[in-house]
Amino acid sequence: MVEKVLSSGRKQRIAVAWAQDSNTIGAVYKAVKEGIAEAHMIGDPAAIRNLCAENNIDQALFNIISADNESDAAAQAVRLAVSDKADVVMKGLVGTDKFLKAVMDKEAGLMIPGATMTYVGAVEIPAYHKLLFITDTAVIPFPDLGQKVAMAEYAIEMARKFGIEKPKIALIGASEKVSRHFPNTSDYTEMCRMAADGRISDCIMDGPLDLFLACDKKSVEIKGVKTPVDGDADILLFPSLESSNPFYKGLMLFAKGEIAGLIRGTMKPVIVMSRSESERSKYYCIAISCLMAQV
Repeated sequence: MVEKVLSSGRKQRIAVAWAQDSNTIGAVYKAVKEGIAEAHMIGDPAAIRNLCAENNIDQALFNIISADNESDAAAQAVRLAVSDKADVVMKGLVGTDKFLKAVMDKEAGLMIPGATMTYVGAVEIPAYHKLLFITDTAVIPFPDLGQKVAMAEYAIEMARKFGIEKPKIALIGASEKVSRHFPNTSDYTEMCRMAADGRISDCIMDGPLDLFLACDKKSVEIKGVKTPVDGDADILLFPSLESSNPFYKGLMLFAKGEIAGLIRGTMKPVIVMSRSESERSKYYCIAISCLMAQV
């Protein structure tokens, strides 16, 4: 992913809300030094400069902007994006609720009218032979059919940024059978029809599928299930936040996975990460957002 961004030779402008956080500063500094980004660091100037000094970071590489508080920092970051002075908005030490309030502001925010706000991530796992895109791990608790379609479209768009012209999408369930006990499976049936007749962007879609059928060719052979995804999924679409969030966290905790993701449904890429996320994880999110910001 990082190589893909670096190869473009383009820089994207990042506006960081409430930027006085060492992991955030370190991640942004790495992106600036590698030539993929320029940065507006919005927050307490003294605190930002002190953290730069403590971490041997040249503060002159940043445009440091003063903000009165978290909400003011978030509003300023969004305003820079709306006025086309920033290409990416990133959450720093600001609380997620205050940050998203600014992003979703009906008059001054970044939401595309009528769009679905969702989260798409790219996961690198040593045990899988390629990047795996997953959705939605952070925003929609129980997506309806329309939201699932939007999730699929955003994931397809992200996959194509990586050169995957016709991605394979697995609609994840507990098994490969449609059942009244799992209402999502009826949505999956309709989505497969939509993909087949062109109402969803060009892709190979099947579901419900369990993870084995989605990502393991040997399991497909053993089970004898015919699926066009054929154990080689590019995208996993989950039926709920309760299923997707533990899945990706389990990969990070137990399988040495790394995730990079961003909010979709906004006019510009929006990075929302936990304040406890590592510098490396934040850097990966910056990289993928810079890739998605490229026109």
